[in-house]
Amino acid sequence: MIMDSLTPLAVQIFTASVAKYHELDRVDQPFENPYDSNTLEHLLYRKNWIDTVQWHYEDLIRDPEIEPVAGMSLKRKIDASNQDRTDMVEYIDSYFLQQYQSVSPQQEATFNTESPAWALDRLSILVLKIYHMREEATRESASAEHRQQCQTKLDVLLSQQADLCTAIDQLLADLASGAKYMKVYKQMKMYNDEALNPVLYQPKS
Repeated sequence: MIMDSLTPLAVQIFTASVAKYHELDRVDQPFENPYDSNTLEHLLYRKNWIDTVQWHYEDLIRDPEIEPVAGMSLKRKIDASNQDRTDMVEYIDSYFLQQYQSVSPQQEATFNTESPAWALDRLSILVLKIYHMREEATRESASAEHRQQCQTKLDVLLSQQADLCTAIDQLLADLASGAKYMKVYKQMKMYNDEALNPVLYQPKS
């Protein structure tokens, strides 16, 4: 599936994932991917589910009355989720790299500062922001002032989403035409690696 207008589908998938999560609204709920495992749709749905669960992890850990042991356990889950998020971005970028492997870059082709998958990562988070800001803009228990402020923020987020979608689709079109080229750089996170984090590899006294 090569695309010069992927973002309507991506927004649809991200929105469906967010809605599905909120049917139970529990970070420990089972996950089922409705898309075939060999598709980009599968990767996008999984990516947003990771983001959605982590969004709620981040809410929970900010509870000022959280018990220290529970807080540390939750911090470990956030670390693992961050690694999953990064891994999924790399899987998605590998998909795009394969899709465009037969495209010959033009002589004046340029390299984009952000890969397609990292741009889609931003879009996934933006869909989450829109969902939760819309909740606040319509929350009946909130004051009218609060709802209006949130509606103003929601309008900005929706404009931002439209702009980001345009930019992503233009990037994909440029990759397909050879006007841009891409690489997949591994993030090489160090803090989870026992061979790279000195706190993990240095002997304990």
